[in-house]
Amino acid sequence: MRIISIFSFLIPGVLLSQNTVPSDFKKIPEILDNTELLYPFILPDRKYEYWSVFRNNQDPDKAVIYESQAPEFMTINDPAPEKGFFQKCLGENCFSYLIACENSRSKYFSSEQQLRDFIGSVDNLPEAILIAQTYGFTFDSANLSGGAYKIEDHYITLYLSKSKDCPLTKESFLVKVNRKTGKIDSKSKGIYLKTDDCQ
Repeated sequence: MRIISIFSFLIPGVLLSQNTVPSDFKKIPEILDNTELLYPFILPDRKYEYWSVFRNNQDPDKAVIYESQAPEFMTINDPAPEKGFFQKCLGENCFSYLIACENSRSKYFSSEQQLRDFIGSVDNLPEAILIAQTYGFTFDSANLSGGAYKIEDHYITLYLSKSKDCPLTKESFLVKVNRKTGKIDSKSKGIYLKTDDCQ
């Protein structure tokens, strides 16, 4: 009985010690928890006449998420893609895609890899978060273990989260984004939240 009580005392301490965020990391601003607010910060490597991010919605007024500048006219002959990045359901408003105009020709970006290619080198924190999201990481605004960052010359390093339901479990990851290439390295830092119930 005494051994069980010692283990029950030690295990939470071991889990918490794995999730200590170093003091040189800052909390990610809460507003960056909304993916749609990250797009205006994209600085693509290539020169485009304009580019826009859309959600799959039949109503043109509701489809536009962000426009780099309002074009005088925009002719798109191709139909909208049937799938895109950040797919979260089936039906309307379930994914996003990007259209860029280069040399008066439109080009679609409709997968996570194509979004990474469009961003290119990583210029700022919102771009780093978008890149990480294309690999399934999320920002947890309620906990530093899932929402902290450090910006250096060659890397933007993030503490981000991946979660599972039933019971709700959140795992902290240290994600290092190469600013030049956009490539990432990630390492689990352990579970920092686990509930007992399934809803």
